[in-house]
This record gives sequence, structure tokens and C-alpha cells, in this order.
Amino acid sequence: MGSIPENYERYRATDFEPYADDLAGRVAGAAPRGPVLELACGTGILTERLRARLPLSVRIVATDLSPSMLQYARTKRGAMPGIEWQQADAVTLPFASGSFDAVLCQFGFMFVPDHAVAFREARRVLTPGSLLAFNVWDSIQTNQSMHVVQQTISSFLGHEPAFFDVPFAMHDRSLLRDVLRSNGFQQIDISTVSIRTVSPSARWLAIGIVTGSPASLELQQRGIASEPVIEAAAAALARAFGDCPCETDRRAVVVTARAA
Repeated sequence: MGSIPENYERYRATDFEPYADDLAGRVAGAAPRGPVLELACGTGILTERLRARLPLSVRIVATDLSPSMLQYARTKRGAMPGIEWQQADAVTLPFASGSFDAVLCQFGFMFVPDHAVAFREARRVLTPGSLLAFNVWDSIQTNQSMHVVQQTISSFLGHEPAFFDVPFAMHDRSLLRDVLRSNGFQQIDISTVSIRTVSPSARWLAIGIVTGSPASLELQQRGIASEPVIEAAAAALARAFGDCPCETDRRAVVVTARAA
């Protein structure tokens, strides 16, 4: 069915594009004049929106820890002007202090092992007063399509897949505010953004969630074929949200803050 980056881009873009538009608009509204750093750029969905919103004079450095994601982004979106693609780890950024006028990250901070260190690094590479903007998923209970698929995969594995713990574990607003304040940020604004996404079918959405995430690797390691899991997940999604199309609500926590 293709690689994780291919499946992520093909089947899950509807989950991420509206949030990319939202985040790109927030960064553009801050009118950065100097370079902008994107962390965890994935396949470049947000990078593309950001390039369309910012003047060409503003250089965008798009980074990701995953070589396969970065290579896919380069291949698909490498023709965009004013973009530098670079592999980088959010906890050890290879950039000088005060190098950027904005740092943004779409659904990436959840996967960093030490959030405090990542925010400290983001602050280090920002000029004083400049913008940090990012989003994370709200709880899995408020993202019901993911919850349905999690339960389906769990029925095959015999336990909850570890992957689903991480993306939905950073939604506590008080903890977010505290960790940002303690690592050099002020003027912190935290909001909830709910978006209805429409997939062509329940199967389409099931394929995206099962094969477009590390959940597929856990299934492979256990010797479990993906097709029966996809079929079961598609049936569960169709019962809950309709089949053709499959309409689900996604909810994210969106944060902006200024470097102190």
C-alpha cells in the first residue's frame, strides 16, 4: 500500500490541511521579517501553506527527524522557492541562538521525548519577542475517529497500541502553560480548534490511520496482516460516522507564545 509518508499524505491530508491553514495564518499574522523555522514538517503540508502566506523574502527552514518524511517532502514540494529542507532533532537544534523570527510545529511536539528541552531549544533559536506557534491533538476521547480505530487495533493486538498514547498525551492546558513559562515564553494563548473533516469513505479513513502511522509497524512486528484490521476499522467507522462520505470531528489545542 506504500510507505508511511505516502499513506500519510494520500489518506490523511484531510485531517491536517485545515489545521495547517489555521497555523500558517497565525504565523503570517505575526509578519515575521527574518527566517522561519518549522519543526516536524512531515510531508510538507504546513510548509506549503506557509510558503503561500509569507513573502518570498522570508526564508523557511523546514526540518524533520525522519529521513523518509523529509525525502518525501523534498520530492513532492522541493520546487517551492525559498525553502531549505534539513534533518534536525527538536531537542538539539543545529542552529545558532536567535536565528529565527518564528518557530512553528504542526502535531509534532507530542513525539518529542522531553517537551521542556524542546521548548527551551525553540526559545534559544528565536529572537526576543518573536513567535512560537504549534498545535497538538486534544484528548483521544474528543477525537472519536481515532478512538474507534484504536479500539479496533487493540482487538487484534490484545492490548492498546503504544502509538496512540503519544499523540493525545499533551492536551492539558495548565501543563502546557507551565512548561512554556518555565522555558522562556510569555504572552501565551491557548485555544481549542474543532474542524469537521470529510473522507471519501470509511475505508479511506481506516487505511490512512492504520497504514499512515507507526501503528502499522506494530502490526507488522506481530505478524498481523493489515487488511483485516483495515476492514474491521472501516466497518466500525462507517457505523459511527457514515460510510460514503465519512464525516468526523477532529479537535486540537492551538498555542501561540512569545519569546521572553
